[in-house]
Amino acid sequence: MPLRYLAFPLAALAALSACGERDDRTEITVQRFFGACQAEYGDVIDPQEAEGECGIITAMINQFEAENPDIKVVENTVFWPGYDQLTSQIAANGPPDVVTMHSSAIPDYEARDLLEPLGEDLPALGLTADDFTAAARAGVTVDGEVMGIPIDVWAPLWHINLNLFREAGLVDSQGRPIMPRSTEEFLEHADRFVEATGKPYFIQVTTKDLAGPSRIFQVYMMQQGDPVFPDPRHADFDNARGREVLKFMRDVYAGGYSVRDQDYAANVSAFLRGMGGILVDGTWMVGQFDAAAHDPDSPLYQGYAVRPVPMMFDGPPVSLVDGHNWVMPRDSSRTPEERAAALRFLRFFAENDFQWARTGHFPAYRRIIDSAQWQGLPHRDDIAIITEIGQPLPNYVRRQAPIELIVGEEVSAAFTGAKPIDAALRDMERRTNDVLQSF
Repeated sequence: MPLRYLAFPLAALAALSACGERDDRTEITVQRFFGACQAEYGDVIDPQEAEGECGIITAMINQFEAENPDIKVVENTVFWPGYDQLTSQIAANGPPDVVTMHSSAIPDYEARDLLEPLGEDLPALGLTADDFTAAARAGVTVDGEVMGIPIDVWAPLWHINLNLFREAGLVDSQGRPIMPRSTEEFLEHADRFVEATGKPYFIQVTTKDLAGPSRIFQVYMMQQGDPVFPDPRHADFDNARGREVLKFMRDVYAGGYSVRDQDYAANVSAFLRGMGGILVDGTWMVGQFDAAAHDPDSPLYQGYAVRPVPMMFDGPPVSLVDGHNWVMPRDSSRTPEERAAALRFLRFFAENDFQWARTGHFPAYRRIIDSAQWQGLPHRDDIAIITEIGQPLPNYVRRQAPIELIVGEEVSAAFTGAKPIDAALRDMERRTNDVLQSF
C-alpha cells in the first residue's frame, strides 16, 4: 500500500496516544456567579491567600478538587445572576449539578419543581437545619422543605467615610459615627455634612441599576412594621407608609444631599475617592473598603466604618436580607456517583464557610457566628446585629427579581422628581400585582 494511504491512520493513532490516560474521575459541573479571576487565582488552593468574592470562591473550589482527587470539577462561571442561562440549560435537559442561587430566586424554581429537595441529605452533609442561622434557614426553606444549602446571608449596609464625618463633627466622644434616628435627624445631619465638606452626605444609585433604589425603599417600608406583601398575590405599596418613604427619599435628593446621575460602578468609585459620606451597598464590599482603610494613599485611610441601615421609622428593628446558596437542579440523567460527588462538594463548602465569610457576607451557620474567629474579623461587631434582626421577603413571594426591577424603576422616577409620588406608588402596586397574579 502506498505510504500516502497510511498517513491518516498513523496520524490518528499518534493523536490518540497523545491524549494520555483515560480520566476516570467522577465529573460534576459547578455553575456560579461572582466573576472570573482565573488569571490571578486559578492556581491558588489556600483560600487564606485569596481576597474578595471571586478570589475566595475560586480558591475554595481549587482546594476542594485538590482534596478530592477522584472528583473533577468543571467550573462554569456565568454573568450575574445567571438565571436566564440556567433556565435555558434546564429546558435543554442539561442543567449543572450544583448552582449558586439567591434565596429570593429559590421559590420560583421550587414552584416549578425544578430543584431537588435536600432536607433528607443533611445528615450526609453533617448538618441539621438547626445549624443554619434563622435568616439562612428562611432563605432556603419553602413550605417546610430545605431546597438548598446556604452559603451566606447578605444585607444592604451603610458604608461610612469616617474622615468626612469627623470633618462634619458627626462623631461621638469615642470617634464613632453618629447615626440618625429619624428622617428629620437624617436631614439635619445631611445639611451639616454638606455645609462642612461641600460633598453629598448620601451616595446612592440614581440611574440604570434599579436594585439599589428598590432595596432602600423596601428597608424603609419594613421599618414601619406592616407587611409589604400581605399574601402571595398582593403587594401593599400605595398607602400612607409608602408616601412617607418616597417623600423622604425625594427630600434627600431634592435637597442636594445625594449624588446625582450615578450607577452602581460610579457609586463605588465615588466612595473610594472620598466624594461622599455614606454609600449604600452590600456586605460584599466590607473587605475591599477595609483594605482601602489600611492604604495610606486612600481617602478612606484610617477612616472607614460600616453600620446596618439605621432605624428611622417607628417599627421594630429589622433589616432586609437575602442570601447566596447552593442548589441542585433536577436532572434524571445524573448518576448516583455524580450526586454523591455533588454532595461532597456541598459538605466541603458548609465545613469551610468561615473562609467565605471573609468577604463580608454573614456566615450561614450559627457555629461560625458564635466563633471568636469570625467575631475577630474587622467591623463584625458593628454589623452582627443583622444576624438577629435580618428578614428576607416572605418565601411565598414569587418572581422577586422582576418585582425588584419594577419597584426600583418606580422609586427612582419618584425620588428624582420624574414622576409624582402618588402615581409611582399606584403604578408600583398595580405592576407588582400583575406579576404576582400571573405566576
